[in-house]
Amino acid sequence: MQNLIRRLTKEDFHHAEAMDTGIEDDYVLRIFNRLIDGSNTLFGLFNQDQLVSIAGYSIYAGHYAMLGRLRSDVRYRGRDFSTILMKHLISEVFKDQEIKWIGANTQEDNIAGRRVLEKAGLHPHITIHGATTKNLSRLESGAQPWNKVHKLERKRELIEMGYLKGPSIFPYQCYYPFPASWELFTDENLLEWSFYENEMQDRFLITKEDQKKWHYLHVIYPWEDLHQQEGLWETITHGYKQLTKKTGEDTYVWMDLTKQEVANLPSNHPFTLPSPWILFGTRIT
Repeated sequence: MQNLIRRLTKEDFHHAEAMDTGIEDDYVLRIFNRLIDGSNTLFGLFNQDQLVSIAGYSIYAGHYAMLGRLRSDVRYRGRDFSTILMKHLISEVFKDQEIKWIGANTQEDNIAGRRVLEKAGLHPHITIHGATTKNLSRLESGAQPWNKVHKLERKRELIEMGYLKGPSIFPYQCYYPFPASWELFTDENLLEWSFYENEMQDRFLITKEDQKKWHYLHVIYPWEDLHQQEGLWETITHGYKQLTKKTGEDTYVWMDLTKQEVANLPSNHPFTLPSPWILFGTRIT
């Protein structure tokens, strides 16, 4: 019987549950119904009526498609089913003329996942650590926090300065960085996010609330001179304390750090650094 690829529905949950992926407490199963609605789409590849591989994509800012949730049944690995499914997903996304970029994230140590993405025609862009902590006091110097930016026009100027003068990657959400473009920076987003700039007005950072199981103060800083900017860590700590008070639950600081930024951290830094993520992607022209 020929392989069948189709979009999954809530009636397919028992197929997904029957897969032997080797993943304990898989979040894809826990939030299955959320992954088949709205801006989320989930596809499955069936072999002899057996679901052997699943993957999906989500749309962000109306123009970016992020592939993910790639799972395969260990009993069927080695037959390129994941690559076949991923190529099918990309062809589906290409049908949407609003999409300008297709990407996917995989951890650096996931060699099999990286091969699938490369075979599907995606290319590596950047490697990023999702660094988290609950306490930045070791990095603080007692300097005054930076000035908060309130005017929308100034926020636009800062985005232009930090992200749009040349090719750059913007961490739109925790786990979801994208090539920067104005589509990511709607007035609604700019008004919701908190911007701060230093006294010289030549550096700024953005903080915003995110939740991926835990609550995060997502901190975004466009330069690699984190430890040369007095008041930067104090500014982040101030925002973190405000968010922790608001959530009343476990809350962390999240910063997307390149390998060079991680190498520049002092030996007593407070960050937890799991295996870095590689952003793969391709632009639709």
